[in-house]
Amino acid sequence: MAYYRRFDYPAPDPAILARLTEQQREMQERIIIQKPDFELKLIAGCDSSFIGEDQILSAFILLSYPNLEVLEKVWHVGTVELPYVPGFLAFREAPNLLKAYEKLQQKPDFIMVDGHGISHPRRLGIATHVGIHLNKPTIGVAKKVLVGKYKEPAVTKGSVSPLIYKDEIIANVLRTKDNVKPVFVSPGHLMDLETATTIAMACTTKYKLPEPTRLADHYAAVFKKDV
Repeated sequence: MAYYRRFDYPAPDPAILARLTEQQREMQERIIIQKPDFELKLIAGCDSSFIGEDQILSAFILLSYPNLEVLEKVWHVGTVELPYVPGFLAFREAPNLLKAYEKLQQKPDFIMVDGHGISHPRRLGIATHVGIHLNKPTIGVAKKVLVGKYKEPAVTKGSVSPLIYKDEIIANVLRTKDNVKPVFVSPGHLMDLETATTIAMACTTKYKLPEPTRLADHYAAVFKKDV
């Protein structure tokens, strides 16, 4: 979801806003951006989809790497406990994502999240939340920008330009296919931008989105039909 005030929602409760802001401050201190030290064999992609106003479905798809063969598909439906607050959407999504993750029989070396990592007003997109909670390397691959400025990368596949916010490069704007809109790749936790971009590109086949998040988005819609 885009980072803007939805006027069909009431103004956030100041007490809730203060609590979430404090939690974000605490989580900010725990973010680690570093080159990962792993032998990458298993990748998970994840995504969530809201069902009405009070339910959410989260899906995890486990793939082999580098072959990108689907090994597991799991999902979980839960109740949304938190009202919509702009800039704090990850607090609505993360609890259910973590419950879906628990259903994986094999645990991934790395998680690719449909959404943002540190390319967030307070560096705490959903990919960063998930990485901190699970202590796993994560990246965010988002379809739209939340904050920052950038120049369009060249129109050819693999072209990159930096997304800059407050004089910091917070993501790479990556063209995954010739002449299609780019995606926004950011580190979440225990990951650096260069590696995040390399893996995102390596996981991209004939579609715009890398396979882990593309399949997570696809199966979230499929599973939603069964709810």
